[in-house]
Amino acid sequence: QVRLAESGGGLVQAGGSLRLSCSISNGAFSVYGWFRQAPGKEREFVAAIGRGVRTTMYGDSVKGRFTISRDDAEIMVYLQMNSLKPEDTAVYYCATARRAWSTTDDSSEYDIWGSGTQVTVSS
Repeated sequence: QVRLAESGGGLVQAGGSLRLSCSISNGAFSVYGWFRQAPGKEREFVAAIGRGVRTTMYGDSVKGRFTISRDDAEIMVYLQMNSLKPEDTAVYYCATARRAWSTTDDSSEYDIWGSGTQVTVSS
């Protein structure tokens, strides 16, 4: 059974940085993504990464501040978050789109999700 597990969340002051990790068990796939959901808001696309030409995709609100990366040897996906803002506060989820061949921001294409990790940015 494929499982994704996020780690690295926590409390940080505005302007600070955090690095989220996602470990993938029992499988390796082409496309991984990070999403987030704040209380009372819809789930929001954050970033996605493919394989081959190492394509990446970012949500408009995080471009230039967040970086997604992958380690295929360790089967890990990372999200480096810099210049954090209070509006980045949310539960962050790692997911994989097993049938996708390229990066996508469509959450309906992601079929396996982790349980999430809380990120809180104080002002």
